[in-house]
Amino acid sequence: MLGYLILVALQFAIAFLCAPFLLAKIPITGDPKTFVHAAIYALIVWVVGLVGSFALKDVRTPGTSTLVSALVGGLIGAGLMLVPAAMQTLQSIVKFPPLYLPLGLAIVGYLLRR
Repeated sequence: MLGYLILVALQFAIAFLCAPFLLAKIPITGDPKTFVHAAIYALIVWVVGLVGSFALKDVRTPGTSTLVSALVGGLIGAGLMLVPAAMQTLQSIVKFPPLYLPLGLAIVGYLLRR
């Protein structure tokens, strides 16, 4: 269990710090940029999980189905970002930057399918 807590913290930190650098290399603007950002988050979360499975004890190696579930979670989060009523409701409950939503759901998708 401790291995997964460390893994989630690593996934969040590395994805949040590295995604803007990767996104800068992709020439896209507007609303599709949010979905590309979510896909990059999911890919980074999966890669960190893959590397973390070798370094951390009791953490299983993720498969391609884990990548797909992280991608689906991230894309759901990106879709929710485009719904103003959903974002206002979430922001009234907990204050957070909007890009935490696809990242958090990508990590949840990863953990659901480990």
